[in-house]
Amino acid sequence: MGIITVISTWLIPLFIFLVLLTATWKKVPAYEAFVEGGKEGVKMAFSLLPFLVGMIVSIAILRSSGALEAFVGLITPLLVMVGIPPDIVPLALVRPISGTAALGMTTELISTHGPDSFIGRLASTMQGSTDTTLYVLTVYFGAVGIHRMRYALKVGLIADLIGILASILIVSLVFG
Repeated sequence: MGIITVISTWLIPLFIFLVLLTATWKKVPAYEAFVEGGKEGVKMAFSLLPFLVGMIVSIAILRSSGALEAFVGLITPLLVMVGIPPDIVPLALVRPISGTAALGMTTELISTHGPDSFIGRLASTMQGSTDTTLYVLTVYFGAVGIHRMRYALKVGLIADLIGILASILIVSLVFG
């Protein structure tokens, strides 16, 4: 058995033991604190539910209406001139919104074009180089009650754009 296997097997039980030992040492009622945290977690999950439902409905409308495909069709000539495969645009647009939808699109691109194809490599790199900015802002800012997120939104979307462009550049240089 390798050292990594031993560490990964014992890391969580050791952490739990250290938390319980510290709680006992500081005379904190660990079980009661755990139950109280669980209650707060359930309350938070219910308070976030409307935000998550709204985001899921928005993504479904975007995909079902054909607006995404129409937009891709509109910019395809420009993308072809620059050397960007049009198949990757829906992933680039959906990735900041939903990780699950983006993962589904990545899986679809890889199964259609193959994992070793340019599009498969680009989709995988883009999936790992960007984040679900709108989802993260909705969940975390909604959890703490922050309503003005304009700078965080701008910075997050700029970071996603840089991740998308860097993915295209790096995959083109390495595999193009």
